[in-house]
Amino acid sequence: MERNIMQELISWKNLQKNRMPLLLYGVRQVGKTYILREFGDRYFKNTIYINFERMKIVAGYFDGELNPDRIIHLLEEYFEQKIVPEETLLIFDEIQECERALTSLKYFCEEAPEYHIAAAGSLLGVAINRKKYSFPVGKVMIKTLYPLRFDEFLNALGQKHLIGLIKEHFEQMIEMPEEIHQELLYWYERYLYIGGMPAAVNQYMERESFINVPEVQNLILNAYIADMAKYTSDSESTKIRNAFLSMPAQLAKENKKFQYKLIRKGATAGLFGDSIAWLVFAGIVLSCDKITRAEIPLAAFKDVSAFKLYMSDVGLLSSFTGILWENIVKNQLSDLYKGALAENYVAQTLKTSGYELYYWTSDSPAAEVDFLIQKNGKILPIEVKSGKNVSAKSLKHFQKMYEPKKVIRLSEKNFGTDGNVFAIPLYAVFCI
Repeated sequence: MERNIMQELISWKNLQKNRMPLLLYGVRQVGKTYILREFGDRYFKNTIYINFERMKIVAGYFDGELNPDRIIHLLEEYFEQKIVPEETLLIFDEIQECERALTSLKYFCEEAPEYHIAAAGSLLGVAINRKKYSFPVGKVMIKTLYPLRFDEFLNALGQKHLIGLIKEHFEQMIEMPEEIHQELLYWYERYLYIGGMPAAVNQYMERESFINVPEVQNLILNAYIADMAKYTSDSESTKIRNAFLSMPAQLAKENKKFQYKLIRKGATAGLFGDSIAWLVFAGIVLSCDKITRAEIPLAAFKDVSAFKLYMSDVGLLSSFTGILWENIVKNQLSDLYKGALAENYVAQTLKTSGYELYYWTSDSPAAEVDFLIQKNGKILPIEVKSGKNVSAKSLKHFQKMYEPKKVIRLSEKNFGTDGNVFAIPLYAVFCI
């Protein structure tokens, strides 16, 4: 399964100066271990793989002095392999289980940068006890692996030729031939149901059937809930779980601003703020912040009291809500939830493409633009429509206020332009 992040890993390997250890973030079961081992097999003479969750003896090597030469010597003895700079890839997996190993990355950066060390962890943002062991700030190169983006999904399912067609029509903003447009909408609908978690995609590939996809997705969701108990106290895990279980209700409304009252009656930011932060740091949900002014830089105008949350994977959202495949393909979903799936898909794609997520609202008149991103020093407003009805009063109001040079309208309609409004099919979001 080809992943776009492989090119970033290759660039890291080839750095001649100032190369730091690599730290790969990502939600559990997103494919971090697979991609690092594949990277090692393809581009290094040999790979030494350490899983700190299972290899407690090796974890003990980091209890003493964090001297890179000492650690390398102990690892060579344990694995009975020579660790050769530029030729050996060291993989430190589940590094959150050995906080001293995480701290050691600082010393490898400062004293032994010739070694290629790639570390991975599922819950680094929430599992590390920073009071006891320091995080190697500025001493590691941090990358994040997300679920498969739609182009990666097409590639995995043997539809690589369609990716080139999408990019070509996006760049030229010319209509896609209708037959191919409908085929791409067919694959887009499948992505809404399957999503981008590698295990779910593999299950569909192997059987060419949706039958067992929900079972795989439910196992992943259950693993997330188990992590909530593993890495927090009983009382905190209950709050995190309740906040997480409110996600379908949060998205099944016209105004998708997160509302604490949907967690439980009387819930407040004071009670559940840390729980929301845990879900965001764990990568289970994506946060989209409200801004008060659509001006550069967007981060300076963030309203910390208002935000929206999306699932990290739209397929997991479909599974979470018990949606069946025929509900999507036969257009049996409520308009609100069809819109929620489309919006979640767009949020996930933009985040995977490296954008911070923001949205904009106006009180008088009431208006909302689904997403605003910063691209090439400019603000790009993005409106999402789940079907072919593209009436967008909010977008027109935003245009009057801020006069953006370019506006994106996403829907199931074909490519096209209307003044400075660029109509882009939902399957082409990855091109933005």
